[in-house]
Amino acid sequence: MISLTINGKSTKVDADPNTPLLWVLRDHLQLTGTKFGCGMAQCGACTIHLDGEAIRSCVTPLSAAAGKQVTTIEAIGETQAGKALQAAWLDADVPQCGYCQSGQIMSAAALIKQNPQPSDDQIATAMNGNICRCGTYGRIHSAIKQAAEDLKKGGAA
Repeated sequence: MISLTINGKSTKVDADPNTPLLWVLRDHLQLTGTKFGCGMAQCGACTIHLDGEAIRSCVTPLSAAAGKQVTTIEAIGETQAGKALQAAWLDADVPQCGYCQSGQIMSAAALIKQNPQPSDDQIATAMNGNICRCGTYGRIHSAIKQAAEDLKKGGAA
């Protein structure tokens, strides 16, 4: 049994310590908002936060999460940055198919937490590696800028 803190709640998981965290979240804990994309940490669909840092859960073993705070898309709206990003995502009509969106939002939330007013270049760098097959990169970028501005003005819309 491995003890984890997922979205602020303690839980124990009976799984091989080498199991990718993605599969523990999806198959053991039924937190299916985190998506499988490539399985090689190259597409970003599986992005979650581990102690506030954006990581790729498809290549992170369960053992690496023991004793750390894991945040998934299911709880990102509980933060000011998460609320602002979710609102901006809707305002900018970002999703098309929606498959990559949880990973995109998780990467954007980590960026805004580290840098509340990112420049265009900083956004591009932080989001590099989060692939959107629908090509909504311009809208993603605009939504991140809007969320940062909304937070600067005092909160999510």
